[in-house]
Amino acid sequence: MEALAISLGLYFGAMLIEFAWSLWKQKNIYNWKDSVANFAIILGGRLIKPLSLAWGVWLFGLVEPYKLFNIPLNIYTIVFTFLLVELIYYWYHRLSHEIPALWTIHHTHHSSPWLNISTAGRLHWLGKFTSVIFYIPMVYIGFSPVVIVGSLGFSLVYQIFLHTQMVGKLGFLEGWFFNTPSAHRVHHASNEKYIDMNYGGTLILFDRIFGTYAPEVEKVEYGVTTGFIGHNPLRILFTPI
Repeated sequence: MEALAISLGLYFGAMLIEFAWSLWKQKNIYNWKDSVANFAIILGGRLIKPLSLAWGVWLFGLVEPYKLFNIPLNIYTIVFTFLLVELIYYWYHRLSHEIPALWTIHHTHHSSPWLNISTAGRLHWLGKFTSVIFYIPMVYIGFSPVVIVGSLGFSLVYQIFLHTQMVGKLGFLEGWFFNTPSAHRVHHASNEKYIDMNYGGTLILFDRIFGTYAPEVEKVEYGVTTGFIGHNPLRILFTPI
């Protein structure tokens, strides 16, 4: 509960800072109807969180007794677990763009023509039940479920702060190891040259390895190529399905 309170505090604190910055710089990055829709989706996600957590615990618990190895916990295995979680996240995210059934879920996150920190929580409720399936092989091999969940949780909190226009390009940090706001703006773009690029979570490394990295060069147009759905949270969630 303490970790949840900290992450929510960081989320809403960062949002207030970004909103103040947007007023100061006269940047039209917030739309109140869109933000209300995002908050409604976030609230719904919080309400079903106990169900999705129970689902994840049940799945991991089902597999863990049959694990192939007892992988010890030390700094090396923790780092390796984190890297493997990032690799699986990269492919889950990429497949969510390439497989129509998964895209109907992920579409929710990309459907807004505005990019700001409130967009980070614009996640389809069904995604909470599908994403965990991709990490089952790690549990079966023998990696610690606690470290898997902790690595994924860290990555998801980190990604909150990628959904912003407040931070510009970060020079030599761009495009080599860590994901950045600039790289993630490209991921949310509907510009033809940017579509289906920069899938990484905490790391941009795997985009480099698999050839899906694109730097932010031209002005980003946010949203999806199929057009704007509107501000009704239920339409945002279920129209693509």
